[in-house]
Amino acid sequence: MYIILVYDISLENPNGAKVLRNVFKICKKYLTHIQNSVFEGELTLSLLEKLKFELKEYLRDDLDSLIVFENPQSKKLKKHFWAKVDVKTSNFF
Repeated sequence: MYIILVYDISLENPNGAKVLRNVFKICKKYLTHIQNSVFEGELTLSLLEKLKFELKEYLRDDLDSLIVFENPQSKKLKKHFWAKVDVKTSNFF
């Protein structure tokens, strides 16, 4: 399935930078980094569960937000660049 993952990690306490660094590294193992806190790519259900399991160790329920958009019909999204074109997002049409 095709995944778009976005996150917002709170930096309001001293542990925030460490959480942000770890979340970024984990997401980069599974998905393509396309912009700041946005990742995309194809994952099987089992890899998605593995990603979720790894991220749960760091995400703080009261401070952080992470959203996963799933599309079972892989790569059926249309994209439009309104400014700088980024080839890292070539999984879109």
